[in-house]
Amino acid sequence: MDLVRFQEAVSSPWKLFSLSCGIAILLTGSVIEQAMDWDFTISFLMAISTYLFSPITSRVIFYRQFRQHIGQVGWWALAIFSLWFSVDGVYWLYWSFKNPEVVDFMRDANFLPPLCLYLI
Repeated sequence: MDLVRFQEAVSSPWKLFSLSCGIAILLTGSVIEQAMDWDFTISFLMAISTYLFSPITSRVIFYRQFRQHIGQVGWWALAIFSLWFSVDGVYWLYWSFKNPEVVDFMRDANFLPPLCLYLI
């Protein structure tokens, strides 16, 4: 995926609207749910990382468009890292610095829901 296509993928109006709606839902959920690991900052971080990395992951996993460029193994590694970083890496990094006890307590319960949402 060249830079121009990536920029088009993340700057289209309907995708920006979708990101805005997703962030609004996450922020509303964090106010209503009052979970110990769900605050405004992690909502923004996870939504934006998903927004930036999901075009790469979806093209590799679902469309297999990168076979001819760098090689299939390199793009698969990037796609798997992007998926992990968006689903678990951002969460782990943020809570490791803010409150490490939350990571130990909530990390296992937090993996599956973001993974399902990421793959949608």
